Amino acid sequence: MRLVAVAVPVPFLDLLTYNVPDRLELPAIGARVRVPLGSRTLTGCVIEHGASIDAGTDAKDIVEVLDHEAFLPATVVALARWVAEYYVAGVGDAIAVAMPPGAARRASSYKTQRIVSITAHGLGSDPSDEGTQGAESPRHRGLTPKQSQAIEALAAAPAGLPMSALRERGITADVVSRLVKHGLATIRDEADERDPFERSALATVAADPDRQLTPEQVAALDALSARADAAEFRVALLHGVTGSGKTEIYLRLADRVCRTGRQVLLMVPEIALTPSVAALFRAAFGTRVAIQHSALSDGERHDQWQRIRRGDIDIVVGTRSAVFAPLPRVGLIIVDEEHDTSYKQEESPRYHGRDVAIVRGSLEGALVVLGSATPSLESFQNAAIGKYDLVSLERRVLDRPMAAVRIVNMRDEYATEGPDVVISRELVTAIEERLTREEQVLVLLNRRGYSTAVFCRQCGDSFECPNCSVSLTVHRARNGWKARCHYCNYSTDVPKSCRKCAAPYLEQTGFGTEKVEQHLRDRFPSARIGRVDRDSVRRKGALTSLLSKFAAGELDVLVGTQMIAKGHDFPRVTLVGVISADVGLGLADFRAGERTFQLLTQVAGRAGRGERKGEAIVQTLYPEHYSIQLACQQDYAAFFEREFAYRKGMRYPPLVALINIVVRGKSLGDAMHAGAEVVRRLDGVIAHAGMMTLGPAPAPLGRLRGEHRVQVFIKGTRRAEMRQAVKAVLAEMPELRRKVTVDVDPLSVL
Repeated sequence: MRLVAVAVPVPFLDLLTYNVPDRLELPAIGARVRVPLGSRTLTGCVIEHGASIDAGTDAKDIVEVLDHEAFLPATVVALARWVAEYYVAGVGDAIAVAMPPGAARRASSYKTQRIVSITAHGLGSDPSDEGTQGAESPRHRGLTPKQSQAIEALAAAPAGLPMSALRERGITADVVSRLVKHGLATIRDEADERDPFERSALATVAADPDRQLTPEQVAALDALSARADAAEFRVALLHGVTGSGKTEIYLRLADRVCRTGRQVLLMVPEIALTPSVAALFRAAFGTRVAIQHSALSDGERHDQWQRIRRGDIDIVVGTRSAVFAPLPRVGLIIVDEEHDTSYKQEESPRYHGRDVAIVRGSLEGALVVLGSATPSLESFQNAAIGKYDLVSLERRVLDRPMAAVRIVNMRDEYATEGPDVVISRELVTAIEERLTREEQVLVLLNRRGYSTAVFCRQCGDSFECPNCSVSLTVHRARNGWKARCHYCNYSTDVPKSCRKCAAPYLEQTGFGTEKVEQHLRDRFPSARIGRVDRDSVRRKGALTSLLSKFAAGELDVLVGTQMIAKGHDFPRVTLVGVISADVGLGLADFRAGERTFQLLTQVAGRAGRGERKGEAIVQTLYPEHYSIQLACQQDYAAFFEREFAYRKGMRYPPLVALINIVVRGKSLGDAMHAGAEVVRRLDGVIAHAGMMTLGPAPAPLGRLRGEHRVQVFIKGTRRAEMRQAVKAVLAEMPELRRKVTVDVDPLSVL
C-alpha cells in the first residue's frame, strides 16, 4: 500500500491516512486530493508520505489527485503544521487558511472572457488586388452590414477583440456566430485576471525614488540591509516614533532584497486602513506587487494568489493570512504596526500573524522586520534581552516636532458644564481655530453607535441583548432608533415606552461616534464632516473613499474609532481630539493599559505630519493614569518600565505564557461543571510541571450568542508542556471538544 497523510478542512480533526491506488500517481506533498470521509467526498491536502495505520486496519483509497505537482509550497505546508500544533488546532483548519478561494474545485476559478479573432480566410484580400479570383474577403458580397463591420474591426485587431468590445459597437453574438459558422472568425476563451488595483484609489500614488533619507534613516537602513544581505534568519524590531519614516525604509530594503532575486512579504494590520502602503509599493514596483486580504472578492484573491504561485510576483502586501502566501524565495518579511491586535485571528486556528511570520522567516532563512512606534511588550522585551535586534528611529522626518498634547480633566468639565458634555470647551475652541485656518481635524472615540444604553427612569429596566450579557447600543436609523448588539447583531426598535412598566420615561445614556458626529454638525454647521467606523463603512470601498476624500482635503473633520489611528499620513491634520481617552481602561483585561497607551500614542502621531505644528487634546476622567500621562508625553521607554513592573508583579505575559480555555454551556451550571472537570484533569497532568491553573470562573462576557461561558487559565513558562496538557485533556473528553475554545497567547481575556 502507498499510504499518505491528508489534512481535510474539518474542525478538530488530525491527519487522516489514505491509500493511493495503483491507478493514480503518488501525489506530491502539498498537492490536493479528493478523499472519502463518512458519506462525503472532500478536498484535502497531502501532508506526509509513508503514513502508518494500526495493524488490521484498512485505509480508504484516494478518489482523485487534483494536482500533478505541489499546490502549496513545502514551506507553507510546514508552516501550517506548526500553526496547528502551537495553537492546538486541526491541521485541516490551518491548511484551509493557506488555501485560496475555490481551492476545493479542480476547475480553475479564473474569470474568462470570450475573444473573437478573424481567420486567414476571413482576412481574404482586397478586391482590387490582381490576385483576387472571386474569393470571399472582408468586404465581399454576401455579408450583412453588421458582419462587414465586425470583419473590419477584427482585421484591425490581430490578437482579437473581446465579445464585450464588439457588443459596444452594436455587433451581437448572433452576428459573430454566423461569421464563425462560415469560417471567417473563431472564438476562444482567455483568462481575465482581476486586478484589484484597477478599481482602487491605491494605484494613484506616485513613488519618489529621489527622496532624501535622514541620517537616522540611513543608519537604520544600513543596519537592516547588512542583516538582509546575510540571507540568514534574523528578527529585528524597528522602533520608530510616529512620522519617523519607517515606510521609506521598507521600500528601500524591499528593493535591495528583490535585486538579489528574493521575494518580500509585507504584512499590515488592515489593508483598507493603510492604503498608502500598498499604493507606494505598487507605484515603486509596478505589476510585480500582489495584494492578499479578505476585502477582495473571491475572484480577485484567487487570481492574485495564482500570480504569486506562478512566480509572477516579487512583493506581496497583505493582512495576517498573507503570511501563508505561496512565495518560493522569501528573503524579507516586514510586519508593519506589529503591535496591532488585528494580527490575531479570533476563530480556529487562533494564530497571531506576527508570530507566524517569525516562524516562516526561520523556515525561509529570511530577515523579519517588526515595525512599530508602540511595540508590544512581548517584542520589546525580546529586543531588550537580545533575542531580537533593536533598530531605533527617535526623530521625525525633517525634524518635525511631535504634537503638543493637552489633557482635559472631564471631571472639572462636568462640574462646570453639566453631565451631558461630549466635547469640551478647549476642544471646541481648538476646532474653531483649525477650521478658520482651513486645516484638518481628527476626532477619536473608540466606541461606535449613538448611545451606549437605554433605561427606564421609573423602574430602572435597561435594554439588554437576549443572547449576550451586554447592553444594546443605540443607533440612528432612517425610521427612528435601533438598539443593536455588537456581538450577535441582534437588533430591535427602541420603543417610546418601557417594556416592563409601560412608563414613557425611557432615557438614552452614554455616547458613541454617531453622537459625536451629530454634536460637531450642530456646533459647526458649515464644516464638512465625515465618520469612519464599522457602521459607516460596511459598503465595499466606502472606507477607501472616505479616507481618499479626507486626504484630498474634501473633508474638514473626520470622526472615527481606532480605524483612524492606524498608519495614516494626512499632512493637513494639525489637531487630534480624543474623546473619552479612558474608554478601554475599565475592561477586565490585563492588557487594557497597554492598548490605551498604544491607541493614544498612535492617534496623537497623526497630527503635525506636514509643515505646520500639530496638537492633540485628550479628554479623560483619569488624567493621572500612567498610560494616559506617558502616551501624552510620547514616552514609550517609561511606559514599558511601568507596565513591565505591573506584569511582573501579577505574573502576566510576557513574563509567563498564558492559555485561555473557554467552556460553553446551555446554562451557567453546565458550563461550570464542564470547566471544573477540565481543571481536575489538567491538575492531574501538570502538577509536576511548574504550571498552574486558574478557574473555572464566569467569563467577563458571561453569555455570548445564547451560550454561557466560563474560563480556565493556564499559566507557566513551559509552553510546549502546557499545550500538550491541553491536548491530552481534550483527547480524553471528545464529547466536550466542540464546546471548548482554546486560545494560546490570548490578546483578549474577555
